[in-house]
Amino acid sequence: MKKFLMTAVLGMFALAGFSQVKWDAKVGMNFSNVTKVDNTKALPGFQLGVGMDYGFSENWSLQSGLMISSKGYKIKADGEKLTARPIYLDIPILAAYKFNISDNAKLVINAGPYLAIGLGGKAKYDEGEGDEDWKLFKGEDGFDAQCKRFDLGIQYGIGVELNEHYLINLSGQNGFISPNNWDDDVDYKNMTFSIGVGYRF
Repeated sequence: MKKFLMTAVLGMFALAGFSQVKWDAKVGMNFSNVTKVDNTKALPGFQLGVGMDYGFSENWSLQSGLMISSKGYKIKADGEKLTARPIYLDIPILAAYKFNISDNAKLVINAGPYLAIGLGGKAKYDEGEGDEDWKLFKGEDGFDAQCKRFDLGIQYGIGVELNEHYLINLSGQNGFISPNNWDDDVDYKNMTFSIGVGYRF
């Protein structure tokens, strides 16, 4: 994982030498859940990080970045409650198409794959007579970790660029790989909706 992160970071900085590359800082709110599990409810979370925009032409660009993202879900049934809050490092690789909607504003549509690396987070189980919690990406007491470290999926979004500096975006993610690492019969996948703002330097 360390080698991959170093390669991704060095690749982004290597592009910084090109005049077409622009950098931005982003922050936003996530609403996350999982598929194929009954009685789940979405959890709010956060995202923050840096983004990169490499323009190939006036309309087309490649967008990527490093985003720390809080995801998760909640299950509540029969007096019992399970809350899982994993923290991921998201690395999207998106093709973006831009077109002017006014003199100072562009509409942006993007889509592409993302890779997510689990950084931490906990699950908490409450059965009404006390609760217990455990780390999601680290095995405990001789057991494997509950969640797989890596996730892969598709990301898509729409946004607005104002005055070439201010960014507003809505995006969604759908995972292709089940993060479940404890039961082969449970094949849930992550899904996330995000609202974010940013500033391009």
